[in-house]
Amino acid sequence: MRAIILAAGRGERMRPLTDTTPKPLLQLQGKPLIVWHIEALAAAGVRDLVINCAWLAEQFPATLGDGSRYGLRLHYSDEARAYGGALETAGGIASALPWLCADGDAAFWAVSGDIHAPDFRYDAEQARAFAAGDQLAHLWMVPTQAAHPVGDFAISAAGLALQASQAAPDGSEPLRVYGNIGLYRREFFAGVVPGRRLPMRPCLDAAISAGRVTAELYEGRWANVGTPAQLAELQGG
Repeated sequence: MRAIILAAGRGERMRPLTDTTPKPLLQLQGKPLIVWHIEALAAAGVRDLVINCAWLAEQFPATLGDGSRYGLRLHYSDEARAYGGALETAGGIASALPWLCADGDAAFWAVSGDIHAPDFRYDAEQARAFAAGDQLAHLWMVPTQAAHPVGDFAISAAGLALQASQAAPDGSEPLRVYGNIGLYRREFFAGVVPGRRLPMRPCLDAAISAGRVTAELYEGRWANVGTPAQLAELQGG
C-alpha cells in the first residue's frame, strides 16, 4: 500500500520560521517533522510514498532525497510547478492519484506532514482489511484539547464517523477532532477535478453523511504543530 504526506501549505501561523523553511521540514527533536511519518510508514511496509509540496517545494527533494535512506521510494507532487500553487488537501490528493493508485492499488494512507503523533502505528493488516472492504475512508480521531476545543465528527458504537447532527443527543457520542491520519479509497475523490483547489471537509461531509466512513479514537500523543510556541514546547519530548 502506498501513502501520501500532505506538505504543501504555507504555514502562516508558524512564521517567521516558515519564511525560509516549509513547516514539515522544521526540526523536532533532531529530525524534520515529516521524517517521523516517513520512518513510521516505512516500518509498516510502505515502499512508495508521495509528498505533495508547493511552498519552497525545492527543499523537499534537497532534504529528503529519493527515499532510499528510509527504505522506500519518494515521489514529489510539486503543485506550485504544475498548477501555480497549493491545491489544498482534497485537490492535492486527487492530483496525486496516478501515483497513489498505481499497480491497481485500491486504497492508500494519507497524513498531514505537520502533525506529530510519535506513538501512532500504521497497521499494515488494518490497511489491507480496509482495502478489501467497501468504505470510502477510515479516520483516526483524537480527543478535543486546548488548541482544538471543538470537535469535528463523532464516532458511533458501530464505528461509523458521524456528523454532529447524526450523533446521539444524550452526549454518548461526543465530537472528536479529526487527527489528519486516514485510509482512503480512490473513489472518495471521484468528484474532485485534478488540478483544482479543494479542501477536504466538503468531501468528508458528503461521505460521512452517506454512512461510508468509519473511524476510531486515537489517544496516544498527538499535536497539530501550528505555532513556534507549540514547536518549542514539543522539543522536550
